[in-house]
Amino acid sequence: MKKHLLLTTLLASTFAMHSQNKTITITNSLKVDREFETVELTKKILGLPTDAKLENYTIKDKSSNSFLETQTVDNNGDGAMDVLLFQPKIKAKSKQDFEILVGTNPNASQVASCYSRFVPERIDDYAWENNKVAFRAYGPVAQKMVENKVSGGALTSGIDAWLKRVDYPIINKWYDKMTTGKGTYHKDTGEGLDNFQVGDSRGIGGIAVNVDGKYYFSKNFVSWKTITTGPIRTSFILTYADWDAKGNKITESKLISLDYGSYLSRYETSVTGTTTIAVGITLHEKKGTIGTNLKNGWLSYWEPIDDSEIGMGLVAPKNAMTSFDNHVTDEKELSNLYGNIAVKNGKAIYYTGFGWKKGSPFQTKQEWENYLTSFAEKINNPLAVKVKK
Repeated sequence: MKKHLLLTTLLASTFAMHSQNKTITITNSLKVDREFETVELTKKILGLPTDAKLENYTIKDKSSNSFLETQTVDNNGDGAMDVLLFQPKIKAKSKQDFEILVGTNPNASQVASCYSRFVPERIDDYAWENNKVAFRAYGPVAQKMVENKVSGGALTSGIDAWLKRVDYPIINKWYDKMTTGKGTYHKDTGEGLDNFQVGDSRGIGGIAVNVDGKYYFSKNFVSWKTITTGPIRTSFILTYADWDAKGNKITESKLISLDYGSYLSRYETSVTGTTTIAVGITLHEKKGTIGTNLKNGWLSYWEPIDDSEIGMGLVAPKNAMTSFDNHVTDEKELSNLYGNIAVKNGKAIYYTGFGWKKGSPFQTKQEWENYLTSFAEKINNPLAVKVKK
């Protein structure tokens, strides 16, 4: 009787495990091969019970029988993982099957290639990076230093760029060099450097509100929250103090994410007090060349930087960018290329980033703009997911 009961239990357990395995088909509708695009799977998409744990699943490419890198994320902070992330490689105009399995990936990466953190040892920066690019924003202590005329601070809601030229994480290493006196991240010793000036500009992706031809913007972020870091994505929230745009009270917070392989961070900015925001790209010394393509939803600025060149870009989903303004002024650091993004249901979604000639494959303005065109096409035609029954 006991043997029979044990066998029944084992069979039931095996059946339950296999019944949880799923096969999904990913379809690429475009005429180009695709990679470094993140697919998000939820329990609802997979038809899993609400008490299932996404972190107990892994993904296998059925054609190659190989495991793919995955990452689970708790987006709302309730302790339960909300999405399972992975990045498939799909040929042009094709479909591919993947198996969702109960188990662990034996080849899982131990490196958080997509990383972000608050940096109290450098006043109060918040920095983020992936295997291609790095950025930072500035906090309230840095703002107070400027307001109190203490050297070393920064008063700006513009987004800074760190020009890395290696695929491994550098944030902690560069900050350690600076805080310990072992070196400086303002000099390139083979990994890249910070030679990007933000000042009062919008940097790469800071926002503004235009009222009667004048641009208004917030000061430094006042709070932060890290959501995730890992092999595929880092995401976090920056919140800003309410600010004034000629009598209009503006509230602003940003959900920012950066995925593996992308040169652009994704911004989901929650804002009230305006129906349109202007997302800016600094024109620095106005020695570069702008590029605009409203039909495809992108703006570009290609400029010299020290002994190299850099392409900066803004991409918005289809029909979200209504117009642009090549705002050139004699006021120091206030010349920016602005893309006007519609605020819908209190949110505006867009992507900003850069390609540095020394740290990317983009060697010309045209190559950079080709990337922006391709990026826009892909976000407007996402990979389609279907669960096989």
